[in-house]
Amino acid sequence: MTQYIPLVELTRGGMVESVHMGALVLVDIEGRVIHKWGEIDTNTYLRSSAKPFQALAFLERGGAQTYGLNLKEIAIICSSHTGSADHLLTLHGLQEKIGISETNLQCGVQFPRDLQSAQQLTLSGRKPTANYHNCSGKHSGMLAFAKMIGAPLENYLDPQHPVQQAILKTFSEVCGMPVSEIQIGLDGCSAPVFGISLRQAAFGFARLSHPSVFSSSRAEATQLIWEAMTTYPQMIAGEGRFDTEFMRTMQGSAISKHGAEGFLGIGLRDGLDFSRPSMGLAIKIADGDVEMRASPLVAMTILKHIHFFNEEQVKNLSSFDRRPLHNWRGFEVGEIRPAPLFAESPST
Repeated sequence: MTQYIPLVELTRGGMVESVHMGALVLVDIEGRVIHKWGEIDTNTYLRSSAKPFQALAFLERGGAQTYGLNLKEIAIICSSHTGSADHLLTLHGLQEKIGISETNLQCGVQFPRDLQSAQQLTLSGRKPTANYHNCSGKHSGMLAFAKMIGAPLENYLDPQHPVQQAILKTFSEVCGMPVSEIQIGLDGCSAPVFGISLRQAAFGFARLSHPSVFSSSRAEATQLIWEAMTTYPQMIAGEGRFDTEFMRTMQGSAISKHGAEGFLGIGLRDGLDFSRPSMGLAIKIADGDVEMRASPLVAMTILKHIHFFNEEQVKNLSSFDRRPLHNWRGFEVGEIRPAPLFAESPST
């Protein structure tokens, strides 16, 4: 694990109790490295951070126009949602337009992370269904893609299926990585998942942030994804989660998409006028960051370093930044903070 460096530490009683190791890279639209920490050419899976790229393959072929999709429905296709009532309502509307039902989804069943939905299910004695799964929007988009091109629905997750091959080709082109060099795995929702270097992943997010680098159809679809994610950030994750709160705070100047096992991808543009060059940030936390306590703090640290935030934005996102840790009685017992070397100069 020598490719990973200490990024975040937790203290208790004045002693460092645990450390999150990781790597990150920030690149510009040309792929030039602006900041890096750790080994950035090591391959890792994007997991759900790949969802905007997966949606792009569908949208650039006219998916939104074919089904008359609105921005909220496009956002849910790019999401890892928590299964709230709003998420479910949006999914039902999307699936009705496509002409499918949740019984067509092959993502599996997941208990909702949204507290109110979870309580309602428990109290009613009902079991969760496929639409509660955080990847149900992505799967609905893949099924829509399959119907649109006349491909079978039954095996839409097969890596050789026309939908998955089209997604792989688009992902390859956007991230500047040959298909032959992309490692294919199986995600938690059973869809193909892509393994590439942090450097190329960051490059992909930089290009998602700057549609003019693409041909007209891809540029239009990229802009549509940006508008959907930033207009409806609550669709992408859920209330109180980093992706949602970060995009809500940044008001159109950034997109964020978490993936499982400690991956986080962020695209940056300084407002919609491109007054500052677009950038892409890719972060990998080595231990998987199950509670997502490290990757947001890492993102906050590097973005403060490049002065991407104003004071009010930093304040709004303080719950994801360096902060005190409290026990179950509310006593302050330590803090979560950037590791000292990373805090001092988040670039090696």
